[in-house]
Amino acid sequence: MSVFSKSSWIWHHAEDSLDEYADFFDSFTYSGGKAILNISCDSDYTLYVNGNYAASGQYADFIHYKIYDTLDITNFLREGENELYFLVHYFGRNSSRYRKEKAGLIYEVLCDGKLAAVSSTKTRTRQNPSYACGRAKIVTIQLGFSFLYDSTKPTDTPTADAKIIEKEAIFFPRPIKKHRVLPRVEMKSVTYLNAEKTRVLVDLGAEYVGLPTLEISSPRPQTVTVAFGEHIADGNVRRKNDVRDFSFEYVASAGENSFTNYMLRLGARYLELSSPYPVDLKYLGVLPQVYELKERAVAPMSYPEGEIYKICINTLRLCMMEHYVDCPWREQALYAFDSRNQMLTGYYAFEGGNYDYAKANLTLMNMDRRANALLSICAPSGGGLTIPSFSLYYIVELEEYFRHTGDVEFIREVLPRVKALIDHFLENQENGLICKFAGEDNWNFYDWVPGLEGTLHKPEEPTPDGTVNFLMLLTLSRAERLYLGTGLPFPYENEAAALAEAARKAFITDEGVVSHTVGGECCYALDNALAILSGALDDEQMAQIAEKIASGALLSSTLSMNIFIYEALMLVSAEKYRDYILADIRKNYEPMIETGTVWETAEGEAAFGKAGSLCHGWSAVPVYIYHRLGIAKYSN
Repeated sequence: MSVFSKSSWIWHHAEDSLDEYADFFDSFTYSGGKAILNISCDSDYTLYVNGNYAASGQYADFIHYKIYDTLDITNFLREGENELYFLVHYFGRNSSRYRKEKAGLIYEVLCDGKLAAVSSTKTRTRQNPSYACGRAKIVTIQLGFSFLYDSTKPTDTPTADAKIIEKEAIFFPRPIKKHRVLPRVEMKSVTYLNAEKTRVLVDLGAEYVGLPTLEISSPRPQTVTVAFGEHIADGNVRRKNDVRDFSFEYVASAGENSFTNYMLRLGARYLELSSPYPVDLKYLGVLPQVYELKERAVAPMSYPEGEIYKICINTLRLCMMEHYVDCPWREQALYAFDSRNQMLTGYYAFEGGNYDYAKANLTLMNMDRRANALLSICAPSGGGLTIPSFSLYYIVELEEYFRHTGDVEFIREVLPRVKALIDHFLENQENGLICKFAGEDNWNFYDWVPGLEGTLHKPEEPTPDGTVNFLMLLTLSRAERLYLGTGLPFPYENEAAALAEAARKAFITDEGVVSHTVGGECCYALDNALAILSGALDDEQMAQIAEKIASGALLSSTLSMNIFIYEALMLVSAEKYRDYILADIRKNYEPMIETGTVWETAEGEAAFGKAGSLCHGWSAVPVYIYHRLGIAKYSN
């Protein structure tokens, strides 16, 4: 019997509503044996069995790649009648981690393989009476909605029969294990910020990713606001920043209050509670939600390398949700470039290389169905925005996955995507050179340095530059390994040779370095590193450029793109540039040791108009570099 063969997509009414919470109730008789519940929804769910929290967290997906969870609920059951309660949050708006589809819930319960309950018109439903619906208050544009929960609302509101929803989905089982929810984090310190004791700051002692939970006693009904963040550079949590609002609201009842939201994950070290009247704060923090995996044991390293390694590993862990995320605080989104750095470091950092998790991410990105071949900016996400260069990094990370796993079958599956991407870039040529992509949906971003950031939502002239051309050459060299590794001839040999010749002629200056524009004088370390890695230069040219990079003569890159600088220098001579690379890492990362995580850029929280992330997976580069240079050595 196929999954959900007897189940129907249901919702509590026939129309979609923005930012809506719905309740669903069902029951079944249990007489023993193993009980399995399969579930999928749009957009997120929390499941209670007989009044006990059982599971939460819909896998990020697409309608044509719809993921269902298989949950063993046996230990929650009792002989006789058992109650199921589903709380489903429907987003209804595109974001960087969600692609809008119709609202819906589908489930089935099997006891010893026999159907005991299914989603149908017999399922009872209602709009949830406590969560504010239709409010659509965002945390950030990328992350999506916050919430308001009102504990004073009556919870005995009537229910009705669920409505059948016409929703066609192609189902797949969850490709990775579910996260584990741990006991709540201890509050390391509690500080009142005013004499009235209506503002209180909680320090968890380190950054955590988890589910917000509170326990308070209130003298009267009142609305409390909880802000969350990674730092207190302003003396308190920086709640609002431009359109961002890092907070949620809870309407407390008079007396004792205990509450947990099992769907909105916070990335935070600090939480600040504000209220009109003082409350007795018993707990404010998170239940950590972790993806469990083991680190590969390494021999002790000297300071600061050992501490830098640890904070990189910690950051990698915190940036693993149902897929890799760039940062848990601000966006929680899967980007092709960010995940490339995370995957590559993970192959060295974790037992078994974390290959299954990496493959699941590569699969999710491949399932993206944008209007043209380029990948959407994130997966899954709605809207048309793309960063064209990230589509090339997707091919780079595919080759690295293949190199570490030898997974020929998977590469054969994704090779049509590789071909489509390469063809799309080759079609965007002028005078033999790859050009930037025109149009408002194309963000020609390369790095967070002046001249390489591109213009978001503003069209650019489709001119060629050194970054995209040498990145394309690097990508073609990686694609060749994919084709040959799967036993297929490489179809772009002539195109690669012609592009290499055109790029050398257009971008190599009289000083022997790569300029960013044709015949220009602005020279970035990133462009020159990509040129070394692309295979388009001879040994003498590579050595000359490496000297320029190490001397500081070229415009520098940020933390995430430094991986190409280090790789290029190691390719020329790991022995010669070892000390330079290690010193550069120390300079950038030693200030981060105190925070316990690695930052988005070296500016920390002050970057991007005081919205810089202090926990960013793309910056965990030193793990990979330390292994390549022999600084990190496995101890077993």
